[in-house]
Formats: sequence, structure tokens, C-alpha cells
Amino acid sequence: MDYLVDHPKVGLIRYEKSHGKRIGITVKSEFVRVAVPNRETLINAQKFVESKIDWIQKRVSKVRIEKEMGKTLPKIDRENARKVLTQRLSELAEIHNFDYGKVSIRSQKTRWGSCSSQNNISLNQNLLHLPDYLIDYVLLHELTHTRVKNHSTKFWNELEKVCPDAKGMRKRLKTYGYCLF
Repeated sequence: MDYLVDHPKVGLIRYEKSHGKRIGITVKSEFVRVAVPNRETLINAQKFVESKIDWIQKRVSKVRIEKEMGKTLPKIDRENARKVLTQRLSELAEIHNFDYGKVSIRSQKTRWGSCSSQNNISLNQNLLHLPDYLIDYVLLHELTHTRVKNHSTKFWNELEKVCPDAKGMRKRLKTYGYCLF
């Protein structure tokens, strides 16, 4: 199934069959994608969308703003980002006694950073558009994942030890939009 609807409140909605277990909504700049599990009907998916229409409208507005912001931000040189981010990551790791594996720098659209099970850290080059204190928050967040691999209470307690007001920083980071794309 690939079903396209022009919704009066949010624009184009594309319903697609998926192998997942739940109905999922992804807001893109061109349309809203609704992943419909094989066991669900289109009618149930449409009812679910209607129950989430306020959230979808807010997200559509935010995505449009982010897209416009992305057009005005200067491009980041990946090699410069690699130099700056790896140096700061190394400094923070030394200060707080963290060990990590390889570091990769990418231009990602949905993540500021990630840490693999082998403690390899991937960082978004667009971090350089953020204030220094938020860059440090993201780096410390990923370094903390070298010790705690999830977002449990234990993780947040560990992060708070090296980054006081981590949850406040997380909220401030969200005001910058998703990775400034």
C-alpha cells in the first residue's frame, strides 16, 4: 500500500505499509509519512493520525522553520569540524577519565552524536553551529554512553556528575532544531 492524501491541516500524508509493530509518523519537509504495520488497516491509521493532528501540525511548522534556517547557516568544513570536535572530546575525556574508541564526523540529519557498543563515537559536524556549552553537553553525553549504554536513571545520574543540569541542557539543545538541517 502506498496511499497519498492531501490533508487540509497538514498537507500531503503518505501512508506506507511497514514491517513494524506500531503505526509511526515521520514529518518530512515534503510530506508526512505514516508507516502502517501489516496487521493494521488504513482506517485505523487514519484515526491514529487524526488523534495526533495537533502534534503533527506543530512538527510540520518546526520542520519548515528548520529547513529555512538550514538554508541560511554557513556550511561546515568537515576537516575543521574533525579537528575541533576531536580535540575537545579528547580534553573532556581526559578531564573526566573516559575511554573511547574511534571518532567519526558526519553530516547527520537526526542525531547530534552516537556511541556504539565498541565505544566508537560519531559526531555531527553541525555541532559547530551550537554554543560551546551545548557542544560540551553532547560530547559528555556520548562519553557517558561509554559507561552506560542506555538512557536509564543510572545514565542520567552519571551524566549529571560530569555535566551539571544535563536535563536542562538537553531542553536547550532541542530549541536549536533537529541538527540544523
